[in-house]
Amino acid sequence: MSKLYIVPTPIGNLEDITLRAIRILKEADLILAEDTRQTTKLLNHYEVKTRMRSHHQFNEHKTINGIVNQLMSGEQIALVSDAGTPGISDPGFLLIRACVQNKIEIECLPGATAFIPALVNSGLPTDHFIFEGFLPPKKGRKTRLEKLAQEPYTIILYESPFRLLKTLKQLNEYFGDERQVAVSRELTKIHEETKRGAISDVINYYENQTIKGEIVIIISGKK
Repeated sequence: MSKLYIVPTPIGNLEDITLRAIRILKEADLILAEDTRQTTKLLNHYEVKTRMRSHHQFNEHKTINGIVNQLMSGEQIALVSDAGTPGISDPGFLLIRACVQNKIEIECLPGATAFIPALVNSGLPTDHFIFEGFLPPKKGRKTRLEKLAQEPYTIILYESPFRLLKTLKQLNEYFGDERQVAVSRELTKIHEETKRGAISDVINYYENQTIKGEIVIIISGKK
């Protein structure tokens, strides 16, 4: 029976994968991977021999029709990203939408995603929050920051280590230097770190640090 499986993969520690995810990866006819080199490390660790094909933001528009045809012919396909849950700031949405349109069964497994542990350990309110993902790099960035500064709910951003200080300084400008933030990086890895405090204090801290790893920024809502 044809089915698309959405399979979350570890964001760092390879032990953070469910037994069902490993079984699905082994039983699938094909694994679609954002980066086959990255996914190969995981598959080798768990002795998964399933054939794999590249599926990422630069080729997904061209490959979706072929994948849908494979599914409709009866194949079971697992979709993974480099880390975390496909579709959350990673490729996946276009294929999932195409499957919905073609009435192909979809099953999304629960599992790793970076923003949940970052949000929970931030110490900021978790009852209402906004997941923003990556801010626009240029066009629309100022407008987006101005709008987010007025939100009363906890805000979640993703950021790269190369832009962290720039983003924190922009948050300081639009949100005010006393707004509380928590910056989590290297989640689930040996050097996992969360720095909490006023934006101005967190800026001072990272100006004197070597910044590595993918980053989640949690920001308190406007009071």
